[in-house]
Amino acid sequence: MNIAEYAIRKKVVTIVLSVLVLLAGTIAYVNISRLEDPEFTIKKALIITRYPGASAEQVAEEVTEKLEKAIQQMGQLKRVTSRSMRGESIITAEMQDKYDKHTLPQVWDELRRKINDAQASLPTGAGPSVIQDDYGDVYGMFFALTGADYSMAELKEVAKFLQRELLHCRDVKKIVLWGVRDEAVYVEMSREKMAALGISPQQIFTLLAQKNLIADAGKVKVGSEYLPITPTGGITRFDDLGKMLISKDDDRIICLRDVAAIKRDYSDPPDCILTYNGQPAIGIAASTVLGGNTVVMGDAIMQRAQELKSQLPLGVKLNPISLQSEAVKTAINNFVLNVIESLVIVVVVLLVFMG
Repeated sequence: MNIAEYAIRKKVVTIVLSVLVLLAGTIAYVNISRLEDPEFTIKKALIITRYPGASAEQVAEEVTEKLEKAIQQMGQLKRVTSRSMRGESIITAEMQDKYDKHTLPQVWDELRRKINDAQASLPTGAGPSVIQDDYGDVYGMFFALTGADYSMAELKEVAKFLQRELLHCRDVKKIVLWGVRDEAVYVEMSREKMAALGISPQQIFTLLAQKNLIADAGKVKVGSEYLPITPTGGITRFDDLGKMLISKDDDRIICLRDVAAIKRDYSDPPDCILTYNGQPAIGIAASTVLGGNTVVMGDAIMQRAQELKSQLPLGVKLNPISLQSEAVKTAINNFVLNVIESLVIVVVVLLVFMG
């Protein structure tokens, strides 16, 4: 092989290697992770159990100790700590370090089975236990839903609609609502009227507890088929509450509105409140799936939100508060710009000093 052939082969090898390096760099750039915050795995879970009216000592003896014994049966457990306070038990279960993001879901499933099996041994009025194992999620997209002429209940229905639709966007793991205020009905009993009519609070408690209970009413045979019986008489409207009848031993019939003031309002005090530019709002937050692309998720959510804009009631707006996808785009563009500037500087320096 002469010098000319060697030089040609060397150029061909150089060109092939350059193409391969360029192709590998392009693939790496396309598949690079796009998250503002790194994924991290929290190996702790909270088990929260309510026991209204119980003292801290009663909570510790009747709830916390029983649940701890159930959790300690797990071989994956590293440490368990608990805190018992009046009316509530909080247990923290920490798993061993060898379990990662792929194996932890099975561990949490076993934890739930242990806790569910232990519910039968809890005293009446305690529980059910709530297990939180996904509070490590990072919500990269956060919106505020506002509507000046709408109540919080009406905004909640719109937020639930958006939650259902945005959940189908690409790389979306979870859509949660924040700042939602649940509706409640308050029955304020008048002690003077109740004393005059001889009605006790327990009668009203029992009356309210018996309404809207779902129970099997049996079947009736019609020809060759059995038709289920569905009882009626439940409370379907707010006005029906005041018409509920309280029977007396002397055959007098008294309505609930005669001895109590009934009003419809929101749960008070609220768990959380969100305002946007001084207006009451409901937060809509989205988290990315494990190994997902927040830029792809952000573009999909924004596109779907634009498509749903025509279906929203007049005056309701979806206002962006935090868009992680935009921050990631800016960071990636700056990175690419720095790479190009570095490459240009290296080439210019080589041309100047090496010819």
